[in-house]
Amino acid sequence: MLYIGIDLGTSAVKLLLMDSEGNIRNIVSREYPLYFPHPGWSEQKPEDWYEQTMEGIRELLKDADKSQVAGISFGGQMHGLVILDEKDQVIRPAILWNDGRTTEECDYLNNVIGKEKLSEYTANISFTGFTAPKILWVKKNEPENFARIKKIMLPKDYIAYRLTGVHCTDVSDASGMLLFDVKNRCWSKEMCEICGVREEQLATCYESYEKVGCVLPEVADELGIPANVVVAAGAGDNAAAAVGTGTVGDNMCNISLGTSGTIFISSNHFGVDQHNALHSFAHADGHYHLMGCMLSAASCNKWWMDEIIGTKDYAAEQAQIEKLGENHVYFLPYLMGERSPHNDPNARGTFIGMTMDTTRADMTQAVLEGVAFALRDSLEVAKSLGIHLERTKICGGGAKSPLWKKMIANILNLKVDVIESEEGPAMGGAMLAAVACGEYASVEEIAEKFVKVTGTVEPDPELVAKYEDRYQKFRQIYPACRPLFEIIK
Repeated sequence: MLYIGIDLGTSAVKLLLMDSEGNIRNIVSREYPLYFPHPGWSEQKPEDWYEQTMEGIRELLKDADKSQVAGISFGGQMHGLVILDEKDQVIRPAILWNDGRTTEECDYLNNVIGKEKLSEYTANISFTGFTAPKILWVKKNEPENFARIKKIMLPKDYIAYRLTGVHCTDVSDASGMLLFDVKNRCWSKEMCEICGVREEQLATCYESYEKVGCVLPEVADELGIPANVVVAAGAGDNAAAAVGTGTVGDNMCNISLGTSGTIFISSNHFGVDQHNALHSFAHADGHYHLMGCMLSAASCNKWWMDEIIGTKDYAAEQAQIEKLGENHVYFLPYLMGERSPHNDPNARGTFIGMTMDTTRADMTQAVLEGVAFALRDSLEVAKSLGIHLERTKICGGGAKSPLWKKMIANILNLKVDVIESEEGPAMGGAMLAAVACGEYASVEEIAEKFVKVTGTVEPDPELVAKYEDRYQKFRQIYPACRPLFEIIK
């Protein structure tokens, strides 16, 4: 049988066709516009997502036996606000995860309602990207639109609705709304009350691997696929990517070095750190995960290479770096502010420690090390909860650099496993579809079969000791600079 994984990203939808053995038969990508109606705002039209998804499925299946398609599922950009009226028509463009208009609403939630209450109700505190503050913004600034809301949805769930006619979401994506009681895997009545929404305005919540319905007959006809194709709930992009990298079950870790950077730790048990420095979300495998998210990871290296030193030959620049663990230059990688663990939109990128003998290679090294040190900051929070890790998977564009992987292995003192196929959320979506169809009994079972480690970067005890000393210095720089970030913003 064949399974379709749909990764609804911010710039494009990526579609993947997978067979029952985990072989990738085809991959297709379709772009759509991103709108910035005001500085700091970020919106998209849900209709564009659906149109390009349908075009993408047609292209994906053009050389396949369409009668073999058994299931469809998703990974998708999280936190976006999609609102529908009583006729299930989109009321306004979706407000996206990277939209920054909700500063006042976040201040209200964190400081008036209070972080302790938010954490008690949802296991998280408010960030500008989350969905609940967006709802409050619409309520205040677009009351006529707020009054028309019949359903509140997340981006990938709008596609699921168009395919099935079912208003659905999944536990991992719902966790990022600040309306969801993560511990008990249900909507929070208290948060609904705070935001002025009724529970019937929210979608029915499923586990990521559960069937929500089958494709509508008219959709099946349009695509030329069977009418009994199962649609599974899917997952938020990071949870779906974790399925695709086999980061499921207890005490597993994945580090993503993409535009942003994440450290994702799966757990069979619910946990929240004292300061809500990490996100505590439900996972696509039926359990939980902790996630540290830094806003600039591989994008720091891209900025340094492209904009500052003016080169596209990243490998040649890294080849100049020889002495690890001995650099006296440090870099704070906060080019877009920071999320985990500091939650400080005013934080900025900062070099410190340069002298007359500092070289270009030293500064390039500092950028790479700064990202790894910042990931370690989130790892330290996880350790404070009693989580002990020995190894991690790695994915994302930055993971193509052998040097960067070596730095991460030694700075975080973890064995870094490299996997054979790294197709992220789209692969995770296809795997969730296969579980929903009964091809595999559980997410853990399919991950164990499909995800293959091709190599491991081992930490070197001598280098680990050198970097331990460097990290203890690095972690003092942000607190010292924080008062300055307040006045230079």
